[in-house]
Amino acid sequence: MTNAMPAIDAVIFDCDGVLVDSEILAHEIEMAVLSDAGLLYDPRDFKARFMGMSDTAFHAALDADALQRLGRPVMAEVGPEMMRLYKNAVATRLAAVAGAADAVAAVTVARAVASSSTRENLEYKLRLTGLWDLFSPHVYSAEHVAQSKPAPDLFLYAATELGIAPSGCLVLEDSVNGVLGARAAGMQVWGFAGGAHMDGEAIARLTAAGAERVIADWPSFVMAFAPRHGGA
Repeated sequence: MTNAMPAIDAVIFDCDGVLVDSEILAHEIEMAVLSDAGLLYDPRDFKARFMGMSDTAFHAALDADALQRLGRPVMAEVGPEMMRLYKNAVATRLAAVAGAADAVAAVTVARAVASSSTRENLEYKLRLTGLWDLFSPHVYSAEHVAQSKPAPDLFLYAATELGIAPSGCLVLEDSVNGVLGARAAGMQVWGFAGGAHMDGEAIARLTAAGAERVIADWPSFVMAFAPRHGGA
């Protein structure tokens, strides 16, 4: 009888809040704009519910909430301003999560990005932070598939493109929706709590969603990943 863990033949990384510190910018702007429109959320509930969604799904959910609470949708009104502020924040304030580049470079098996961002925004953020060349051409957006996270479609698409069975893929995710999607895809999944947006409940939230372990930062990932490479 053996307790050996499954081999890891590929690592699939989420982008926002895992590789680049964009989630804290998005949450700051989204909560402020929505508050001005009369749509208020508890910050922790907001993260747990919406983080990891595609823009299309996120906006639809916000409009559904607005219809219920305010009697009218709001995204046609506030969406353009929200996007303008976010793009400006990304252009002027975005940085890679500390240690991300070194951690990715230490992964010698196949690697990819699977993100709910649009293809255009995903490439822009990865190029801006110097991470694009570590992954290209294996950078996949929700635009590649019919359903975004928490559906498994994007992760399965990435695995197919890499030529790796889902069971051989390890996913790094900071969102409940991402963890749920990776689990539904039949992949191993670790939560990542090293982004600037994460709070004190992150470990419990990601573990409850199905993460096998939660990594505090990128140096911790490198230490945890080394003995797992090849199923050691």
